[in-house]
This record gives sequence, C-alpha cells and structure tokens, in this order.
Amino acid sequence: MPAPGPYGATTAVTRSTLRQQIADALRDEVLAGRLPPGEEFTVKQIADQYGVSATPVREALVDLSAHGLLDSDHHRGFRVHRFTLADFRAIVESRSLVMDGVIRHAERRAHTGTRAVAMVSVRRRAEEAARAARCGDLDIHIGYDLRFWQELGSILANVYISGFLYRLLVQGWVFAVPQLRTDDDRGRWLWGGHLELVDAVTLGDLRAARAVIDTHNDRASAWADRLERAAARPGVPAERREGQP
Repeated sequence: MPAPGPYGATTAVTRSTLRQQIADALRDEVLAGRLPPGEEFTVKQIADQYGVSATPVREALVDLSAHGLLDSDHHRGFRVHRFTLADFRAIVESRSLVMDGVIRHAERRAHTGTRAVAMVSVRRRAEEAARAARCGDLDIHIGYDLRFWQELGSILANVYISGFLYRLLVQGWVFAVPQLRTDDDRGRWLWGGHLELVDAVTLGDLRAARAVIDTHNDRASAWADRLERAAARPGVPAERREGQP
C-alpha cells in the first residue's frame, strides 16, 4: 500500500502507472514460466492477487492481449497464449527483418562512434546478458537480454520500431522458456554476442553489427530446427510436433 507522505498525502502511483506495473509483473510471470502457456485466469483473480481494483488489472490484461501474450475470452477471462514452433520461426524471421532495417536506417543516417557515451549503459546490460548466457542462467539472461535490446533499440531506432522489436523478442522468449527450462544443454543455445554487437555499434562498424545480428538469428533458427527434429522422433506427442510445450 502507498506510504504516507510528509504532509499526510500518499505516494500512490497513478492508474496508468499501476496498469503498466501490473502488465510488467504479469509479463515477467509468463517469462519465468510461473504462468505457463494455456493457463487461465480472471480479472478478479489477478486483482485479488495484487490487492488492487479491477480496472487497472483489466487494462493491463488488454494491453498484454494486444501484444500477443494473452488470449481473451469474454466468458472465461484470459489465457496465456500458446506459441507454436511455426510461430517462433515467424517471430525470428520478423525480428531479423526489423533488425536489418534498423541497421540499414542507421547506415543511411551515418551513425558513427559518436554514440559511445549513450552505449555505456547498454554495455553493462551486454556484459550481464553474456555472462548469464555462458552460465546457462536462463532467468537472469532473459532479463538482461530484453533490457539490452530495449536500450539499444532506443538509440538506433524510433520508439515505434524499438517497441515492435521488443514485443517480438518477448514473444520469442515466451515460446522458448518452457523448452529451455527442460534442456540441460540450454547454455549452448543462449546467444551471448551482446558485447560484440555493442563494440560494432560503438565503433560505427554497422557491417560488423549486421554480421553479429545474423549470427543471433541463425542460432535461433538452428535451435528451432533441433526442436523440429526432436519432435519428429517416434513416440513424441502430437502437440510437441507442433512445437507446443
């Protein structure tokens, strides 16, 4: 609950801020696997869980639905969206096109190493994301990876493009998390080229940046191929053949 201010006022957040906080919290629950694909819940359940009114909860759930993370059913409430392997491949293709467009746009605008100061924070995210990838620490890696791309996107692109790219990245992780949690070899598939990308962008070497991003997308595609091969083995349930957890 909000704490009293110095003159008896409260430090309560605005409804729009509360709406965003709830949306962020639920997105993190989905990414952590605590709200698995197919999980159903109502506005009332979430409102009771967080001790807030129904209005900001409903708004937050509608926002997450608009971002493709939830499915809405007027009679049953909301359900965590179940992405398929085909969805994941389309997400990887889409983010590849967006990233390539961002780099091409930066080249046309002649971005160079003058953005070194702005890249300091991005580099910190990159270091932590790369370290977590090497250790196979999925939760820490996801958090820093998303913040890394969010900050880098805000430097190289406008808010609409960076926001769209962020949504694609979150959707990709929502599919990947259940698969990677049960994979003892997940460290092999967690991309850790963040620092290489930071160096390339800081130096203004956008050709090298594109090569690093291509490696990122190629690894995701190779991982999807691995899932498809595993699902094609005899005795694998049909839902796994569709790439569903």
